[in-house]
Order: sequence, then C-alpha cells, then structure tokens
Amino acid sequence: MTILRARPGPTLAIVAALAAVTATGTALLTSPAAAAQGCRVDYTPNQWPGGFTASVKVSPGDTAVSSWTVTWTYGGDERITNGWNATVSQSGTTVTARNMSYNGSIPAAGVTEFGVQGTYGSSGGAPTGFSLNGVPCNGTGPTPTGEPTTPPPTTPPPTTPPPTTPPPTTPPPTTPPPTTPPPTTPPPTGCAGAVLCDGFENQSGSTPSGDWTVVNPDCSGAGTATIDTATTHSGSRAVRINGAAGYCNHVFIRSTKNLGSVGSVRYGRIWVRHTTAQPTEHTTMMAMTDAADGNKDLRIGGQNGALQWNRASDDATLPEQSPAGVAQSVPLPTNRWACLEFMVDGSAGQLRTWLDGNSISGLTADGVPTHDIDGQWYNRTWRPQLTDLKLGWESYGGGADTLWYDDVAVGSSRIGC
Repeated sequence: MTILRARPGPTLAIVAALAAVTATGTALLTSPAAAAQGCRVDYTPNQWPGGFTASVKVSPGDTAVSSWTVTWTYGGDERITNGWNATVSQSGTTVTARNMSYNGSIPAAGVTEFGVQGTYGSSGGAPTGFSLNGVPCNGTGPTPTGEPTTPPPTTPPPTTPPPTTPPPTTPPPTTPPPTTPPPTTPPPTGCAGAVLCDGFENQSGSTPSGDWTVVNPDCSGAGTATIDTATTHSGSRAVRINGAAGYCNHVFIRSTKNLGSVGSVRYGRIWVRHTTAQPTEHTTMMAMTDAADGNKDLRIGGQNGALQWNRASDDATLPEQSPAGVAQSVPLPTNRWACLEFMVDGSAGQLRTWLDGNSISGLTADGVPTHDIDGQWYNRTWRPQLTDLKLGWESYGGGADTLWYDDVAVGSSRIGC
C-alpha cells in the first residue's frame, strides 16, 4: 500500500447528524435523480497511520432516486486512491462519488453503500458538506424560504427505517480454512527443479546470511529476523520473524539469488506459521520487486482480517476491500504450518493463489475485471517483471506478529506443497 511517511493525523470523524432538507423547487422533487427531505450520508472510517478506508451509506430520504452523485469535502490532506461500488474522483479536497450501473436506484427511505480507500500525510480532518444530487444532507442546508427559522433539534428526528432487506453483502470471514484440505490430486513433491529451493538447513549462525540477507525497507526498528531451531516445518532450521507493531519496524530477509532469470511466469511456494490473527490494518509478509512498476513491490499480507495482495505503486488491492470482496479471501490460519502458493504471469498480467492446495477466488486476477475481486486491480495495464523475493513483516498500524518461514521455493512451474 502506498503510505505517506509522516506522523499520524487525527482520527477521521463519523458523520451521523440528521435533519430535514426541504427542496427549493417543484422540478427538484419530481426529477428522478433528485434527493428529497431527510437525505442522509453516513461516513464510517477505519484509519491507521498514513491511510484509511471508509464505508459510506446513502439514503435519499422521502423520495426515490434513479441515479445518485454524492459529494463531500475533507478538512485535511486526505487523497482517495480507490473505491468500490461507486466511481470516485477527487479535485482538491472535494470528493465526488457516482453510482455504478447496478446500484443507481434507491427507493424512498432506502439505502445503498459504497466504500473508499485513501492516504493522508501530516493531517486528517473530518469530512463535511455532504450532499446527494446537489442537495445538502445531514442537516447542513439552509432554512427554506417562507418558513420560520428555528434552531436545529438537539437529537436527530425519527426517520423511516431502511428496508429490511439490505443490499447483498457477505461479512468478512471469521474462521480459518480447515486444517486438512479436501482430497485432490497431489501436486509434485520436493522443489520440482525450482531456481530457488531452500529449507535454511545451510544456515550456521543465528542471523540469516549467505543465500539471504536481512533488509529493513524505509527504516529499521524493533523487528528482527533470526534462525530458529525450535520451530521448523522440516529439518532442523527455519527463519523466525519477530514483527513489531507500527511503522518503521519493517524487517525482511531477501534472497540473494537472481530470480529475474525465472522468466515471465513465476510460481512460488512458502511454508509459513504465525501466532496472531491478521488485524484490520494493512500488513505485509512477502514482497517482490517489480521492475516494470518503477521497482515498487508486489506484496501479499492482510487487511480486514484476511489475506490480500497489494500493489505498492498505486495501493490497488486483490480482492477489493469491500465486505463482499474480503469475504472471497480467507484468513491465514494461526499456530500451524500453512502452505502458501502463488503464480504470477507477467506476459498475461494474471495472478493465482493457493492455500493448503485450495485455490482462493478472492486472490485470483484472471485478466477479466470482476467487481469486488480484481476490478480495482485492472484499473490500469499490469504486466509485472518480478526480480526478487522478500519474506518478513511490515505493519502500518497496531498489528504485531511472530512468523516462521521454511521450505521456500520459486520456479517456472508449479512446485506444490
């Protein structure tokens, strides 16, 4: 994720006030795209140092709309990088979100929801000035002409509840995949002629060396990388990463082999074990430099409690971080060894991921943009040229974790678990 490296700003506010807004003309009330009295926009953020996501719920009030445009203004230096369930743009501090083809109609007293993702630098301010189709919402509009001026109510007036059937969403996963994958045809064993095949058995010291070097992207802190003989997947050695919480504790081990020779199609396999469930905040546990993307990293880690791929150059995620998108990924199970496999096809711009031999639909970019999965991923042409492999930990919020890596392989064909 592209994070502006600066001190955290104040927490974004949740806009929740509500008051009636009376239309100023008959044409406004009869237009199929207009909002009427009581329009409401609820903005609920999830923030970490340097970045945020926000869920935005929209209700048109007493009159249905057939299309919608929502605008608001940020009080700080927030910049929107992505959105889902809406087409989102930003000019200065003003954000504009327009409906997609499938969610433009909202019934009277109904509700629809979309989301945004962004970054901020030195400050983050509370969003204000919400409007729906040009009509101020949440009690921010002027008093209608010809009516007595009265102070706003101290508590929100009663509203008609939204429909009992909300827009279809699926909650994020709460349980890990089964410890034993369903029976399948077993993939090849061993390293299958991989360019990189390492169980760390040749490591003689306490710090990774030789075929691996310890690196601290951006800055170093409390994170450490050591050789562990107590917890291993096979043999007598593995790499242990003590991943500390908060930015500047980044620590990775980087292969010293020239992995650019693998070719345009790269398969990888790592055995990984960790202790702490993935947090809501964005974390990374594996990264690969992409020479075709300004040498920015292609990363896999977690966000919103589940595995995700992240492109550092533009902060695109796979899957999209909507509730329905996150639900199509899975959390990385804790306190057991898990086999994580991936395939990146640079010539076709495709990506696949397996956990314990099971393909993960939310971690698949198949070349055809799919809403909630890889629609955001294909917001531009993506033809990666991966040159290295880094294993470790970086957190952009409060997440800390202890991880072990073992039996790592990278090659031009699937290696298997």
